[in-house]
Amino acid sequence: MTSMPFYVSPEQLMKDRADYARKGIARGRSVVVLGYDKGIAFVAENPSRALHKVSEIYDRIAFAAVGKYNEFENLRVAGVRYADLRGYSYDRTDVTARGLANAYAQTLGTVFTQESKPYEVEIVVAEVGTTADEDQIYRLTYDGSVADELGFVAMGGAAETIETGLKARWSPGLSLGDALSLAVGLLSQDPAAPAGGPPRTLTAAQLEVAVLDRERPRRTFRRIGGGLLDALLSTEDPTSDAPAEDDPTPGRHDTLTGEGSPRDESSNPQTQRPEQGTGPATE
Repeated sequence: MTSMPFYVSPEQLMKDRADYARKGIARGRSVVVLGYDKGIAFVAENPSRALHKVSEIYDRIAFAAVGKYNEFENLRVAGVRYADLRGYSYDRTDVTARGLANAYAQTLGTVFTQESKPYEVEIVVAEVGTTADEDQIYRLTYDGSVADELGFVAMGGAAETIETGLKARWSPGLSLGDALSLAVGLLSQDPAAPAGGPPRTLTAAQLEVAVLDRERPRRTFRRIGGGLLDALLSTEDPTSDAPAEDDPTPGRHDTLTGEGSPRDESSNPQTQRPEQGTGPATE
């Protein structure tokens, strides 16, 4: 006696893959991307200091994602390689968010239709322009679909609730402080909490925040943390924007904290030189 071959219709197979990917993405903490007066801000609920949901891709392009970390990290690395190769082969201005989004769409679509398991990821590719009208925000889903978003987008578990709030409260020209306060306030609304209950309180330590600042000359991506993030989120502090200059302390300069003071040359061994007539004798 022979058994009947197992058969699943293509429609049912695609539906099952889509449901699987959506459930995986919904378990992730949300990410908000929104425009402000001087660029594009990224706000993610992410207590990890090492595993980033938001990263730089190229001079004026950044990447944000929710879902399985190892999968969207592979996409991020591929995007950096794509941008570096294209910028080196042609010109840096030829690296655009639109081209990168198309490359990601092909990869995600191929995986969704040909592999046994789709990527459980949702990503945003954003490029800051010289004016707000030239800003570009592209949202890509697990099946390779691309949407050109205007002004803002939310991904992850509470995306629908957050986007409803953004539609009601976001407007062009917000300061960075107002944009971050809006995003954090919406991220604090836990959809799993009882209706009418108080919102959560998200501290700076639970957030990952970055910006694409259009007023910077070349590399526009900067992370925001430390005392600067606390000040931007505080209703009692007048700080409403990120500084135009990087932190003066030694080390990495992709993070703005508003802390530290300029290095004193007298304490820097590389700038110390013996005064004339007082140094050791040389032959």
